[in-house]
Amino acid sequence: MPAVKSLEDLRRLKEEYIEKSQARTAASYARVVVGMGTCGIAAGAQEALKAILDVIEEEDLSGIVVSKTGCAGACEWEPCVEVSVGGGPKAAYGKVSPQKARQIIREHVMGSKVVQELVIPG
Repeated sequence: MPAVKSLEDLRRLKEEYIEKSQARTAASYARVVVGMGTCGIAAGAQEALKAILDVIEEEDLSGIVVSKTGCAGACEWEPCVEVSVGGGPKAAYGKVSPQKARQIIREHVMGSKVVQELVIPG
């Protein structure tokens, strides 16, 4: 990162950041967040995460950021997975088994279609 020596340098960095941020929200960009609190892990979140990563590798997908988070307070729905594609709305999925995780990646991330029957009601 270059040194910031003036207000103009700071403005230039800000503009670069905004451009990169906007590029990340392009239609090909997806974000998948897996709940990995103790309740999620006990319910099988590690297996769901592994299935997600396996599909991404098998299909040689790019532009997908997979991250972990702690408990979201929906313990009865664990394992939970939240997905957003491009600038579209987020979908929170509950009771995600490895099979359902694969379905979510194929239908929502790859096909841009929310898997309604797996969405946490709310």
